[in-house]
Amino acid sequence: MTIALTNVTKVYHMGDTIVHALASISLHIVAGEMTAIMGPSGSGKSTLMNIIGCLDRPTSGSYCLDGQEVANLNDDQLAIVRNQKIGFVFQNFNLLPRMSALQNVALPMVYAGLTQTVRLETAVRALRMVGLEDRKDHRPNELSGGQRQRVAIARALVNSPAIIMADEPTGNLDSKAGNEIMEIFCNLNDQGRTIILVTHEPEIAEFTRRILHVRDGKFVRDEKKKGARACSGKVS
Repeated sequence: MTIALTNVTKVYHMGDTIVHALASISLHIVAGEMTAIMGPSGSGKSTLMNIIGCLDRPTSGSYCLDGQEVANLNDDQLAIVRNQKIGFVFQNFNLLPRMSALQNVALPMVYAGLTQTVRLETAVRALRMVGLEDRKDHRPNELSGGQRQRVAIARALVNSPAIIMADEPTGNLDSKAGNEIMEIFCNLNDQGRTIILVTHEPEIAEFTRRILHVRDGKFVRDEKKKGARACSGKVS
């Protein structure tokens, strides 16, 4: 079991107000699954992603990642887990504007302590995987939205994470670019990586075989689909 949450809660204190972002959530995601998390604004889906991605800790409950209890790790320990096991892709790309595509992709490996030669060679291979090796010297403002998201995916891959987490990865893209990005995620999943997508778009969720519907900090439906996913379809 790659991901196992048991009775996880998350409570925020905002002045005198207590916000229950997650209410006793339990979840198992097996290695190699491609799963979408859906829900309206304020449903708790982003909080859930932050906990699964080791960006935040639950207020209570257990979170085991590859058999390791991570709910109570400190910030430095969580950073190590993220760097070794999880790659992130965000809606706004989060690329550094003054760095080239190659430098942006290589950046996570600085924290992993790899040499510059290894970092650059690995970054070139990652850009090749997403079809952007010929754009490696371009800065983000010289790339289209779809190309910038490809760079972000390449950056997420360089430390060979078992898990890729994507937060609204097609939210800033047109339908053609969005379809191309989802095809990349499908290919990564076919290679054995666990893919978790946070989205409010049903068309994007259809690229997965499992959709977790979240509302008011709870799962209201766990939809598992049989047969082929929509990786040959179009994002509308």
